[in-house]
Amino acid sequence: MTGVSSDQYAAGEQGLGYIYQPRFALLKLLQWPEDTSVLIEKDDDLDFVSFDGVKTLASLKHKGDGDTLTDLSTDFWKSVRIWLDRYNRDGKTEANLRFFLFTTGSISNSSFLQHFLVEPPTKDDDSVSITQITNTALARSKSKLITAIADEFNKLTDEQKDDFLSRIIIFDGGPRIEDLPTIIKNQHMRIIRRDNRDAIFERLEGWWNNTIVDLLTGKRKEAIFGYEISDKLAAFSEEYKSDNLPITFRGKMPVGEIDAMNDPRLFVVQLREIGVSSNRIRNAILDYYRAFEQRSSWARENLLVTGEMEDYEDRLVDEWSRYKDVVFEELDENSADEVLITAGKALYQWADLESGNIHSLRIRERVSEPYVVRGGFHILANSRPLPKIFWHPHFLNRVGQLLGAQA
Repeated sequence: MTGVSSDQYAAGEQGLGYIYQPRFALLKLLQWPEDTSVLIEKDDDLDFVSFDGVKTLASLKHKGDGDTLTDLSTDFWKSVRIWLDRYNRDGKTEANLRFFLFTTGSISNSSFLQHFLVEPPTKDDDSVSITQITNTALARSKSKLITAIADEFNKLTDEQKDDFLSRIIIFDGGPRIEDLPTIIKNQHMRIIRRDNRDAIFERLEGWWNNTIVDLLTGKRKEAIFGYEISDKLAAFSEEYKSDNLPITFRGKMPVGEIDAMNDPRLFVVQLREIGVSSNRIRNAILDYYRAFEQRSSWARENLLVTGEMEDYEDRLVDEWSRYKDVVFEELDENSADEVLITAGKALYQWADLESGNIHSLRIRERVSEPYVVRGGFHILANSRPLPKIFWHPHFLNRVGQLLGAQA
């Protein structure tokens, strides 16, 4: 990637250029047929391969506002140097290659590069070929870089020069990096509700960037196909249907260490009261964290209808209360503490291991992620001033005394 000439902006534009590559690749795969594939930083900035095996080497130039390309622009000639090398490597006229230059800048009206645009200007003299025009431009340059490229270019026969140059297309005035999300959302996500497009694009680009990293680090060996984007976009869209909600905290971890033995939160204290092992308490803390953060995410994205979470918690409390009455039915005031603890463990085991299988405890029909239910119970067990659910039969009395002592 090449930055602008001003030192004030050069580093910033160069940095944007590297970030531009994956985002631009995402746009092109959405625009082109699904069986198109892409590699990044292989033969060029981006290598696109169509279903029939034609490889497009794409050079990307994210320029400063107002930048233009002229006859001597190194942006163009550096790309030509790369393309010449690949052209020679792949058998010259036998090569299954084409060469695209995408730039956010514009082509100078006086530059011969105008002839490489998608819609080139009409030549004043039709007898003058693009090869002759290119040779003239090369001959005018005293640049060591361009002179070296001219030497390599002149090793080709006239037929090969014509063939090589005919493969080059320049796309100028392209969208800048900050414009690409809007283009993708407005042109390629129209089947998705407008209210959900920002959230789905964010998730799509997160998946895409991780896939690009896997490609660059060698974790992924094969090219990325356009249909993978279509499949992922469809999967994300399904999560935003009226009977579903996106699950985005699966496997996520809270910041800092988990201290099962000293965590002062009420839902953790409750678990220690019935002798739950530290490993199970750790899992409970994870469920609480994921459920809490997931709810916050749904709220930020306005995915919940008014009163939906309150109704859901009422269902959790009601189901817990019914099972509690069964488990505690044989207890009385004289029950030994060991019996009370055993009953509390049985009640918690139901919430921890069995409640996730109860269809009626899903917040929506297709939301089957276990941490939503399990974490929901822990959130209710952590509510103040008194928990809405408890495990030890006498915990409400104990926590009441505790809160009274703290008042």
